[in-house]
Amino acid sequence: MAVHKLLDREVSVPEAIARVLEEAGINLVFGMPGGNTLLLFDALYDHRSKVRTVLVRDESLAGVMAEVYGRLTGRPGVAIGQGAFMLANAFLGILEAHLGCSPLVILADLSDNAPFSHHAPYQAGTGEYGTWDARRAFSAVTKQTFLAHEGVQAVQQTQLAIKHALAGERGPVAALYHSMSLAGRVGPSSKPVLYRTGHYLLSERSREDETLVDKASVVLADASRPVIIAGNGVRISDACGELETLAEALGAPVATTMSGKGVFRETHELSLGVFGNFGLPGANHWISNADAVLLVGTRLSSTDTIGEMPQLLDPARQKLIQIEIEPRNASWTYPIDVGLVGDAGTILDQLLETLRRRGGAAPERRERTRATLLELRRELGFYQTPESESEESPLLPQRIIREMQEQLPGDAFFTCDAGENRLFMNRFFQVREPGTFLQPASIGGMGYAIPAALAVKLVYPGRPVVAVCGDGGFSISMNGLITAIEERIPIIVVVFNNKALGWVKHGQKGRVIASDFGDFDYARIAEAIGCRAFRVETVDRLREALRLAADGTVPTVVDVVTASKPSYEELMSPLARPLWESIDRRQEGRQAS
Repeated sequence: MAVHKLLDREVSVPEAIARVLEEAGINLVFGMPGGNTLLLFDALYDHRSKVRTVLVRDESLAGVMAEVYGRLTGRPGVAIGQGAFMLANAFLGILEAHLGCSPLVILADLSDNAPFSHHAPYQAGTGEYGTWDARRAFSAVTKQTFLAHEGVQAVQQTQLAIKHALAGERGPVAALYHSMSLAGRVGPSSKPVLYRTGHYLLSERSREDETLVDKASVVLADASRPVIIAGNGVRISDACGELETLAEALGAPVATTMSGKGVFRETHELSLGVFGNFGLPGANHWISNADAVLLVGTRLSSTDTIGEMPQLLDPARQKLIQIEIEPRNASWTYPIDVGLVGDAGTILDQLLETLRRRGGAAPERRERTRATLLELRRELGFYQTPESESEESPLLPQRIIREMQEQLPGDAFFTCDAGENRLFMNRFFQVREPGTFLQPASIGGMGYAIPAALAVKLVYPGRPVVAVCGDGGFSISMNGLITAIEERIPIIVVVFNNKALGWVKHGQKGRVIASDFGDFDYARIAEAIGCRAFRVETVDRLREALRLAADGTVPTVVDVVTASKPSYEELMSPLARPLWESIDRRQEGRQAS
């Protein structure tokens, strides 16, 4: 391989960093200028034809937008801003990337004002006496945090930040710059030598030993009732197509975790939908009766396993096979029979090759599976319910979701917020195309849907993008509508406006405190910002508003007056009730004391 230097002439350090981003194929960065990051933004001015800089009104938007960019493209999302405010405001996206394994790079300064870094501080994050310690703070929520004191170090550590964000189990990495590191110049004679960014990035996807793959394929082929459980790792690996091909060859139904919802189209005849605490009854039923379980890109949280409920998943009576990129995550929650460590898409292809050599699944098993699934849907229900047909006002969430499915284009992306509105979407919204449903299922933070939708629309400008949020999440992130107007990003926002933090209020069991909102007209607020907006109280008005919103020319808000029923308890799996009742009893005991 021919090795090339990064630079053929001397340039400023920020200019070299901008070239690194361009070489890595990063075409969008998100942030707010301030402190010494002004030097980075100044360098990006000369790269506007290749790297678009998106100004946000709050660093929290930058963090989420960068996380979503990384999740969708496979390239690290980049959030730029002063260290103190990236730490204070951008944590939602950083934590989602940390727990959900999205590649993300934070570029931040120490705001240290050298040579006075050791004097009485203003903003400084050097970790010296009287300052705050940026390196230690970011290290708590990243795979790696780099701190550059010199120019060459700043450039190389930016390259390494991109590499680390992508290597193995992906995640967020911080590159922090001391003011002295951004002030100098670098060139072809710099020491250490600066090489092209591509030389640092690994392109090979890891495979597993064929003996282990063969062992796993035997377990799956011999099973009488196999099931595949898919998580967010399938999305991170861009392996939705490989998952569908294997499921069809194996004749095995596919359930997803909440964070994995959308990696398998839920209109597919083999789809079970989401399983777990708030999963579809048919999904939990099938998994409970499975004899072999293939876990793909999921570490199985306690909400997935319903507190390790043995009626759902039990390694003592089921054979478990796990595909996982990080060796430490294999056999984390449960002991497994076969662990396959590597890239999900690559190993799914390996399994498919092995199964085809063995003749695949028996045709009679595939037909039996399809027939059983149809019967399960008839008996236990699927996505449509009687509430989906309701005409009552305020509108029920199920009816709102049905109208979104029917009135909005089939190729639309949907982003969700936290709260009961997300539970409704997970339970009643049927994903029609893989990869088109995103949610903050790793950290579960409100204020995610709008910035996530902005990032999706920037990555896929020709596709409709819909942010679905409650009035709580909308209130947190509605400044994102200003960014939508300024950057000409025509997203659709649907607000489930029930005047409350619904999940919190229902969980308070009548002891309601700090969970009710005033009756705000969010449509009028959105109109004042410059959006097109509709206040909706009837089904007919909702239908009309969604049709008008679907033309995608300007940011549009549909503020739906929403019923405060049902509650999360009505969406809960019967398997989860003993666990939640135990939690309720503990709460009641504390109240009594």
